[in-house]
Amino acid sequence: MKLSNKLILASNSPRRKELMKAIGLSFEVNTVGFDEVFPDDLPAEKVAKYLAVEKNKAHRGAFADELIVTADTIVIFSGKVLGKPKDRVEAKETLKLLSGKIHQVITGVCISSPEKRKAFHSITDVKFHDLTLEEIEHYVTQQAPLDKAGSYGIQDWIGMIGVEWIKGSYYNVVGLPVDQVYEVLKNEF
Repeated sequence: MKLSNKLILASNSPRRKELMKAIGLSFEVNTVGFDEVFPDDLPAEKVAKYLAVEKNKAHRGAFADELIVTADTIVIFSGKVLGKPKDRVEAKETLKLLSGKIHQVITGVCISSPEKRKAFHSITDVKFHDLTLEEIEHYVTQQAPLDKAGSYGIQDWIGMIGVEWIKGSYYNVVGLPVDQVYEVLKNEF
């Protein structure tokens, strides 16, 4: 795909970097500091897109001529946003909460050039099997849940043994709805 400008992935996520490479995009990874805060009264389903847009705005000054891709992934359960856990105790509590239940994973994406900006989001429903305390303990102590929204990675051990089904994009749950990213870049940039 021939893009109008150099592409910047403004994300520290190794999973987003992997996914962008996997679909054949040439890009650089560069980030500027950004505090991931959102208004308290913002509906949960709008948080990911809001954060992706705000991240994109924060990067526009540093990368004036490039295409910028920003994203944010959140987990929603019972109307509440579950972000990255602050510690292993919170990660265990989050996984206990999600065990045997359905939750939503929403990734907001914002792509901009100097001339325009396109923001969108993807929603995937995820159903966990009933997880045992031993399974949760094993995952939290042996894997890396602290850098993941909802305290888990679907591509990790807990996703392999614990996810009963999903409705929507698997790659959205990993952290980037690459099919939508590809289409927007191809058709609009």
